Amino acid sequence: MSLVSRWVGLVCKIATGDWRVRVVLAPIVATLYFSLIAFFVFLSLAVDQWLSFSRGYNFLSFVIGLVFIISGICLTLFSIASFLRARGTPVPVSPPPTLVTSGPYRFARNPMLSGVFIQLFGLGIALGSVSLTLIFTPLFIIINVWELKTVEEPELLKRLGEPYAEYKKQVPMFFPFL
Repeated sequence: MSLVSRWVGLVCKIATGDWRVRVVLAPIVATLYFSLIAFFVFLSLAVDQWLSFSRGYNFLSFVIGLVFIISGICLTLFSIASFLRARGTPVPVSPPPTLVTSGPYRFARNPMLSGVFIQLFGLGIALGSVSLTLIFTPLFIIINVWELKTVEEPELLKRLGEPYAEYKKQVPMFFPFL
């Protein structure tokens, strides 16, 4: 058994196991994820300074970035609300007990992450950060796609079975119409 399949099995075991374990692990996993996002943002700002990328900051870029940030926050919050209504959390170790296909999940399998990606692009634009916009946000997306494909989707298929397989065939990963 490979390391990845063991990891998938562990996530599935935790997600379907004792609720007390999920209550403890969910905030830890969420904190680690938000720490990764913060790390990417601060690292990009340091790279901008190190490489002497001029800040393309101006009022127009700030407003455009703010529109992206607010749109991403709304999509993320709407997605989280759909999970909470289904009695779960956005954290993979404490998911809803059933497949969520309502709200933004009708249009994308991972609208919450789509919202986070939009927020990061918006933050890069608003701050005038070349590296956040063109390097670190795409890198963050690649890391998330890898994790989704290797861990989260196999775990969902193992836990939810055929309904998830059908949903995966019909609904795009991040953005509808792409």
